[in-house]
Amino acid sequence: MSGSLNITSAIVDPALLDLPWELPLENWPDDSIAALPKGISRHLVRFAHLGGYVIAIKETSAEFARREYEMLRTLQRLEIPCVDPVAVITNRTSHTGEPLESVLVTRHLKFSLPYRALYSQSLRPDTATRLVDALAVLLVRLHIVGFFWGDVSLSNTLFRRDAGAFAAYLVDAETGQLYDGLSNGQRENDLEIARVNIAGELLDLQAGGRLEDDIDPVDISNGIVAAYRSLWKELTGAEEFDQSERWRINQRVERLNNLGFDIEELAIKTDETGTQVRIQPKVVDAGHHSRRLLRLTGLDAQENQARRLLNDLDSYAVTFGKKDVDEEMIAHEWLAKVFEPVIRAIPRDLRGKLEPAEVFHQLLEHRWYMSQREKRDVPLAEALNSYVDTVLRHRRDEATVINPLTEAITLPTAVVDEDDWRLKV
Repeated sequence: MSGSLNITSAIVDPALLDLPWELPLENWPDDSIAALPKGISRHLVRFAHLGGYVIAIKETSAEFARREYEMLRTLQRLEIPCVDPVAVITNRTSHTGEPLESVLVTRHLKFSLPYRALYSQSLRPDTATRLVDALAVLLVRLHIVGFFWGDVSLSNTLFRRDAGAFAAYLVDAETGQLYDGLSNGQRENDLEIARVNIAGELLDLQAGGRLEDDIDPVDISNGIVAAYRSLWKELTGAEEFDQSERWRINQRVERLNNLGFDIEELAIKTDETGTQVRIQPKVVDAGHHSRRLLRLTGLDAQENQARRLLNDLDSYAVTFGKKDVDEEMIAHEWLAKVFEPVIRAIPRDLRGKLEPAEVFHQLLEHRWYMSQREKRDVPLAEALNSYVDTVLRHRRDEATVINPLTEAITLPTAVVDEDDWRLKV
């Protein structure tokens, strides 16, 4: 490693110094590289092992690396879903003293995949639609905080499974710019970039025979426009009604909560006569269900996963007649008697397949389908063993598993005791 190396890092990890920065990224040895699926990039990107996790390394200019590093840190402070910036490394030189490109280092997002890794043979229509819908939500959140992306695409996004849907994370902020607010023209420009890029990406899959025949790339790409505008209108649009219809204020709040957003500030105005009321959300914050789940249980989950787990928690309270008991006490009981036993019973060698919250969601789905098929209430323990053997075991890993500390294998076990409420419903 050259002694002139400059590292600006958000973490304190001496292992950064051990990586072969004196080599061009394309020449790094195999023992430093982590084999993970990656998307299309205008720059050379490689994954590498760093301590107990994996990092993504992108070669670029020093100016762009510093700018993107700071932008990602800013987006994190604004609670925008994006990759974690780790370091900027400049003044790289080879053993012979030749200058090498600077690099931006980010932490690999566990359980995330580029869109091209979310299908095995060809992309199905429902998967394509869910990807576009997730990207629309991300774009709305970015625009609300005043971020103009400038290169919206599936390739610049990572996706995590979210209880039957996907959650989108920004990966590439190189072309982005943060403003106090975006004009309608800026938003429409970003939206048009998204529409064109998505159409191009899907047409590329179609040309390679990786798109099912009944998918129209243009129709799918147009879907982001409709999804974006619908959500943007709901989150920011004004609404007028008669003063006697004040219940519509609570209705608007509930609609946004159901979409996964909280209203932090609401503007309410009346006309001169006091008979007409105009409301408009001024500050909205994503993560309504995930924040409630985190507050009650300490579980950090995607929004739809959190919604599903909260529904299960609410059902638990109703089944045991504990609706009037303190909510946090019920949540603690549900966590100890229902959720945690399920997760502990997952065989150790299968725990990298999916996030725990996604496993729990899929288990509930699996149990429901089993019960429908067999026309009986299937106990949770039986459903779990079936799910592990017939579903989870055959999935590919979606987490980064690096040299497990033990090779022990845990077999599926019964996860509920005689007090489990699902055995009684």
